[in-house]
Amino acid sequence: MSNATKTLVLASAVASAVAGLSTTAVAQENVKCFGVSLAGENDCAAGPGTTCAGTSTVDYQGNAWTFVAAGTCEGMELPAMADGSERMGSLEELDRDLPA
Repeated sequence: MSNATKTLVLASAVASAVAGLSTTAVAQENVKCFGVSLAGENDCAAGPGTTCAGTSTVDYQGNAWTFVAAGTCEGMELPAMADGSERMGSLEELDRDLPA
């Protein structure tokens, strides 16, 4: 194999590896999604009186967030609230399902 061919093969391999890394990084982007975690399973920010991860006290607590894949937060299927209205995740803190 000539040096020119070896160089071309190596350049192609490097380009493929770099392209794969950038695609993987985009696919793995996570966002904070409020109101989707079960009690004690939040990643952080669970309102006043809490310290951080694992401190939410109510299922689907609106001021507690969990990291989820970008683009999935607001479309997650969650159980309806006690009054029958739809419960959805949000990219911003919610005023629902807060501890008493």
